[in-house]
Amino acid sequence: MLDITDAQGPSGPNDACFAFAGRNAVVSLHQPPHEPWRRDQLELSLGRPMLEVPIGLWRGKPCYALEVNPDAVNPLEHIEGNLFSLLGRVSDEVFSAFGRAAQMLSWRSDHRFCGRCGERTQLADSGRALSCQACHYSCYPRLSPCVIVAVTKGESLLLAAAKGRRANFYSTLAGFIEPGECAEAAVAREVREEVGIEIDNIRYFYSQPWPFPGQLMLGFYADYASGEFTLAEDEIEDAGWYERHNLPSVPPEASISGQLINRFFRNLP
Repeated sequence: MLDITDAQGPSGPNDACFAFAGRNAVVSLHQPPHEPWRRDQLELSLGRPMLEVPIGLWRGKPCYALEVNPDAVNPLEHIEGNLFSLLGRVSDEVFSAFGRAAQMLSWRSDHRFCGRCGERTQLADSGRALSCQACHYSCYPRLSPCVIVAVTKGESLLLAAAKGRRANFYSTLAGFIEPGECAEAAVAREVREEVGIEIDNIRYFYSQPWPFPGQLMLGFYADYASGEFTLAEDEIEDAGWYERHNLPSVPPEASISGQLINRFFRNLP
């Protein structure tokens, strides 16, 4: 399990490392995908990293997110794939570690220079911040809070297909929380904007880190209150009420959307 209370330790050959080539995770064909690299093994196989960020301790060892040269990835030696391909195939703790690694690398890359004065930044606060020595501004990693909601109507569940999404499945509604808005208000607004109906009895379910690229998903249930579907044409391709016997293709249960859907139908009489 990744312990982020101490984000930086002394670097050494036994460091645990989660490697990325661009946005794709890279693991060795010669070890299980749920095990991070050892630094010495990684450098022998993929060369010196182009970028690295401390992300905590993995089973007591200093742990780093590393960006490697994509040209060093060899399909005969390595497996390369996006984070979504790991969802449900590795444990939650491993997926969370990969997700944190990806987000920390993205944060480090996006904030190489100070947003206030333009000077180069450097890691500070045990790897938790990027600091500018010129103007003393510190930038910490930021998450985008999102809501995702399963709207119920008797034994039916509202599911929708997003416009332009390559994955061919129906899911629960979701959206970003706006400045000055609480999570429950965001739930009601997103449902109203996307499908045109009103809801009530909004209740919290669970949260999930969602590194695509940097969201925290807050899951809710809500009951249908009134209205007919009026779809937001730029966001929603199709929407409808579905019962247990006529479910379309839905997200995997490893995702919070899949958990909302499966829990609702499991709890029906």
